[in-house]
Amino acid sequence: MSEQQPRVKLFESHQVRAEWDEDKEKWWFSVLDIIAILTDQSDYQKVRNYWKWLKKKLTDEGSQLVSATNQLKLRAADGKLYKTDVADTEQILRLIQSIPSKKAEPFKLWLAQAGSERIDETVDPERSIDRAIQNYRRLGYSENWINQRIKSIEVRKALTDEWDKSGVQRGQEYATLTDLMSKTWSGLTTREYKRHKGLKKENLRDNMTNTELVLNMLAEVAATDISLVRNPQGLNQAAQVAVEGAQTARAARLQLEKSTGRPAVSAANAKTIGTRQLPGKKKS
Repeated sequence: MSEQQPRVKLFESHQVRAEWDEDKEKWWFSVLDIIAILTDQSDYQKVRNYWKWLKKKLTDEGSQLVSATNQLKLRAADGKLYKTDVADTEQILRLIQSIPSKKAEPFKLWLAQAGSERIDETVDPERSIDRAIQNYRRLGYSENWINQRIKSIEVRKALTDEWDKSGVQRGQEYATLTDLMSKTWSGLTTREYKRHKGLKKENLRDNMTNTELVLNMLAEVAATDISLVRNPQGLNQAAQVAVEGAQTARAARLQLEKSTGRPAVSAANAKTIGTRQLPGKKKS
C-alpha cells in the first residue's frame, strides 16, 4: 500500500474515502460511505447498523462478499484514524446490487470514472505529475522544494524499474530494500526515520528537507547506476547494489555534517515548521 494519506473522492455532494493500492493497482472504497450515499442516510450509527444487518443477510445467503472485504485505517470526521471496512470496485458493484437505491446507476458510472482517472494517469504519467504539483502548491510547498520532490519521484521510478528487472517483488521486498538503503545512508530505517520526524501515516518524503531529498536521491541514483552495470539477479544481489548506492549518499552526508557542524537528517516535518519553510530554512 502506498504511504499517501487516504483520499476523499466526491460523488455529487457526498464524500467517499478511498485509497489507491499501488501493489494491486486498484481503489479501496469505504463501505460505510458507499452505504450512506445509497441509502440516503446521514446518521452514522444507522449506517453502521444497516451494514451490520446487511453483512448477516449476505452471509446467510451464502455470499462471499463480506469475507472478501478488507480493512484499512481511514480518517473519520473527528480527524482520527479508525479501522474501516473497505471494498474494491468489483465488490462495491456487487454491494450495489444488494441495496435498493435510485442512485445505483449513477453510482456505477461514478465508479467507472474513478477507475478511469487512475488508469489515465498510469497511461499518461504527466497527468499524475501535474496533479501532484498542484497539490503541493495548494499545501504551501515552495517551488524549489516541489521541483526536488518531483525529481525524486522520477529517480525512484528508475530504481524500481531496475528492481523489477532483477526480479525483486513489489511489496515486502521493495520495503526491505528501501529500509536497507535508508538505514545505510541516514542511519535510520523508514519507520525510525518517520518516528524521528514525529510522523505516523504521512509520506516520509513529503516531510523531508531539500537536503534530505537530495541525499536520498543520491542513494537511489547511485544504486540505479550500479545496477545498470552489474545487472543483479534476485533480492540478495539487488540488496548488495542498494547498500553500495546508499553508501555513496552516506559519505556525502558525513562530509556535509563535518562541514556544517549540524546533522543532515532533520527532525523537522511539514507540520512542525511549516511547508513554506521546509526546504532547510531556519525559522526566524
